[in-house]
Amino acid sequence: MTPENDAAARYFSAIGAALAGLEIFMRDDRSPLYRHGIVAAIVAEYIARLDKSFACWRNRLGFTQSFRISRAESGFPVYQNLLELENDRRQAGTRLANIPQPDELRAEMADFILRRKEFPEALQKSMAERLYLEDIESENTFGPFILAQTAKVSVNPKTARPYYLVHWATFDGTANLPLVYMVTVEDSSESMVRQLVDRDGRLNEKVDIPLPVDGLLNPELAHRFDDFTEKNSAYALSPATIAVNLDKDFEPLHPKQLRRVVLGPFYSAGITENNSTVTEVLARVRKPENAWLLTWTIQEIYSKGEKPGRKGLFSSEKTTQEFFIDTDDLEAARQGVSSYENHALIPHEAYQALYAAGEAQKIFAGYKVHILSNGQVISDV
Repeated sequence: MTPENDAAARYFSAIGAALAGLEIFMRDDRSPLYRHGIVAAIVAEYIARLDKSFACWRNRLGFTQSFRISRAESGFPVYQNLLELENDRRQAGTRLANIPQPDELRAEMADFILRRKEFPEALQKSMAERLYLEDIESENTFGPFILAQTAKVSVNPKTARPYYLVHWATFDGTANLPLVYMVTVEDSSESMVRQLVDRDGRLNEKVDIPLPVDGLLNPELAHRFDDFTEKNSAYALSPATIAVNLDKDFEPLHPKQLRRVVLGPFYSAGITENNSTVTEVLARVRKPENAWLLTWTIQEIYSKGEKPGRKGLFSSEKTTQEFFIDTDDLEAARQGVSSYENHALIPHEAYQALYAAGEAQKIFAGYKVHILSNGQVISDV
């Protein structure tokens, strides 16, 4: 195995363990996400997509060497890799038609070995490409942008408006970070209120809503909402900016809460260079598969009240939200959020190494630390 292949194998092993550990954490009943079961389920869906993307990238290395990660910053793959995955998905059918079936390839490989007494590298690459294309054609991977879905519908008894929990995701091409968005938004459209709200101000049980629904539930606004989310999901935009833009751009939509989950950075010994202290200590971890650290941030902004709109003969103003930003917390104000949480997940052996080096307290200042040990996650250490 070449040094490049060895490094790639260690990276894929480490990121696979990190994503599996993150899913364990989310399913834990002590997890803050678990308290909102639907939130944990939504994030888990995107983690599964990421996991499938990494499996596809790993298989892709069987026939091509084009894979790069953001070593000095996020620790995640660079954006170009996601574009290549999307391009391969679109071309999968055409390319598969030009590659022999697996049984044919196996027979050719056996014949090649018997006749030439050599390993059939070209045939092996064809087999690897075929398996990769079959996978990517059928699997839901984490693309550059994943369109919105409505996951929950209810009615706010105070306003008698229906509200939706809508989620979408993107991979930021500048920061090379996966981002998951969730918004709770009330809809005052006359048509949706009439259909979804009964006389008692509750959700109309006679309306069948097959959740999850692709896109925003309101069909008149669904395409515009998709355009909005695609243009307003960059990591450089604060949650406050996105929420205000959403409130401003859609007259009948009233965003009450926006949550963003930023996955990363990811640190892996001998692979990433995004923190010299972490890199140095992780290099001392005995087992390479335990020499990693995954961080993520949960950002949230919510409406503390609503400024009523007014309609006049010559001008009108829409109802607007008054979003709360905790100005007493300088970091919350900088991020443009009501609140935020920094989390870190690390294998027990790696945490021990950081603790023994006297670096744990400094590295994890301001983080909620979760330790992965024997398939379980220990929090609040």
